[in-house]
Amino acid sequence: ISHDAIEVLVREHFDLRPIGLVNMLDLIRPIYQNTAAYGHFGREHIDFTWEKTPLSDALRDAARL
Repeated sequence: ISHDAIEVLVREHFDLRPIGLVNMLDLIRPIYQNTAAYGHFGREHIDFTWEKTPLSDALRDAARL
């Protein structure tokens, strides 16, 4: 898949405005103390919305992969 096609998919499926990212990732919650140890990424914690991939199927279908 080309870089241009990826750009189109991202623009169609993600609201990249600051408020869009805050809303999509549900960032206005007091959960960050849990990330103080062992970091923010690569952990399987149910409350870490940035680890979830709810749009993966839609993106795969839209890209016809």
